[in-house]
Amino acid sequence: MSFSLSAEERAIIDRAKAILMGSLREPGASIHTADAARDYLWLQLAAREREVFAVLFLDTRHRVISYDELFFGSIDAAPVHPREVVKLTLQRNAAAVIFAHNHPSGDPAPSNADIAITRRLKEALALVDIRVLDHIVVGREAVSSMAELKLF
Repeated sequence: MSFSLSAEERAIIDRAKAILMGSLREPGASIHTADAARDYLWLQLAAREREVFAVLFLDTRHRVISYDELFFGSIDAAPVHPREVVKLTLQRNAAAVIFAHNHPSGDPAPSNADIAITRRLKEALALVDIRVLDHIVVGREAVSSMAELKLF
């Protein structure tokens, strides 16, 4: 199945992303559940043709500091380097993070490799008192919350 968007559809999605990110940045806006970030992450990653690993960096009140795409891969994998994640999290002065990546296959089910890297990242960030709130896996039509599935 091919997944391509017209210029008009792309413009609508870009506007939706801007609205969602704007609402996440409003004074007092914070993320307390996976649902608060799902739509934004889905809009960012669902249509990507190769795997992308991203991070939402959050302050102590779970307000968004920034969204960064850190690692890019092929159609079925993206290398994730814990050292780089820790380094950037400290640079952003984040207190918590939400990881996200897409599955270009369209299936949002977390793989064993997804679970393993999430656990490694959580352990590495715990050493510097940074909380991992979730890892959202984005498919074409749905997302999975690894926290809600109790996978890490």
